[in-house]
Amino acid sequence: MAAKARRKLTITVEDAVYRGLRKFVGPRNISRFLNDLARPHVVRERLDEGYCAMAADEEREATAAEWSEALIGDVANEPR
Repeated sequence: MAAKARRKLTITVEDAVYRGLRKFVGPRNISRFLNDLARPHVVRERLDEGYCAMAADEEREATAAEWSEALIGDVANEPR
């Protein structure tokens, strides 16, 4: 697998946040930690791939459909 292109980014965080990052993830792991934290929120291709994979899982889809259909019965008997 080819290495992914990287860009250098300068960000500003509160001193307490910086100290916490150094303490809990380590000074040499901050970039990877922040990258992994941000990725699911800003990179759509993985999200789309995940949805496609879930939709292709027929057993999972059948279970989800069964579960959601069962909710209709619960709502139908609720007082209005």
